[in-house]
Amino acid sequence: MDLDPALQLKLRNRPDGPSLMHHKWRDLTFLHYSVEPEVVQALIPSELTVDTYQGQAWVGLVPFWMTGVRMSCLPGVPGTHTFPETNVRTYVHRNGENPGVWFFSLDAANSFAVKGARATFGLPYFRADMHVGREGGLLYESVRRNSPAAHKILVKPGAELLPPEPGSLEFFLVERYLLYSRRRGRIVTGQVHHRPYELRQAKVEECEETIISAQGLPARDWEHICYSPGVDVEVFAVRK
Repeated sequence: MDLDPALQLKLRNRPDGPSLMHHKWRDLTFLHYSVEPEVVQALIPSELTVDTYQGQAWVGLVPFWMTGVRMSCLPGVPGTHTFPETNVRTYVHRNGENPGVWFFSLDAANSFAVKGARATFGLPYFRADMHVGREGGLLYESVRRNSPAAHKILVKPGAELLPPEPGSLEFFLVERYLLYSRRRGRIVTGQVHHRPYELRQAKVEECEETIISAQGLPARDWEHICYSPGVDVEVFAVRK
């Protein structure tokens, strides 16, 4: 059964207390396709339930680049605060509450970030050689080290979209402020805070990828594509 969109909307509010980190996420492209819920459920922890929209689970591939990455109490460390990233994700909830994101993988072009995120958040980060450029559009390229997981995606952003309304597919896919991960054998949650994404239409001009199948997921044609110029983000510590 699909969850009430108000549960996602509630998580837009900033949590109390200090944040752990600050990020700036830029040039995000959200590429999604639908999958039968039982296929996704078999690939996520049993403590979580796949979140659905009109009865279907959704898998996303989201390439972008980050800058201004720093601990909240410290300045950025030169050479570590700007790098590309790509995540493969789906959407989950726990006992009908707290809808969020489950990451199958996150590739980043920064060894410090990969090691830090694995240790601190329990997230499945991998070191990759990556590039984001503007050759004929937005070009995202990545090759994971010691793995066949890779992608080369050329996207052309288009016209601005209206802010997504609760109950719409865009709202279901992008209004996500909670993440789940497994850390030291336990399911933990972490929250981010940022203003809602400004979204635009987008068209994929070229797409070659093996990063989704590397996670044991079925490959499909993209059913929903959109782009955002980015948001400034506060990241909060994970909790049980």
